[in-house]
Amino acid sequence: MSEFVDLRSDTVTRPGTAMRKAMSEAVVGDDVLGEDPTITRLEKAAAEMFSMESGL
Repeated sequence: MSEFVDLRSDTVTRPGTAMRKAMSEAVVGDDVLGEDPTITRLEKAAAEMFSMESGL
């Protein structure tokens, strides 16, 4: 396979159709206000993994 995938930065990556669809359907919120469910789940998972309080 000769196709090159450049992962140096999000500014040079090219999302495909499936990724664009996932992005457009993602549930989002303001993580600073504690309203982003994805960040909340990440904080909880990391806290449990390291036996610490959540709060990235």
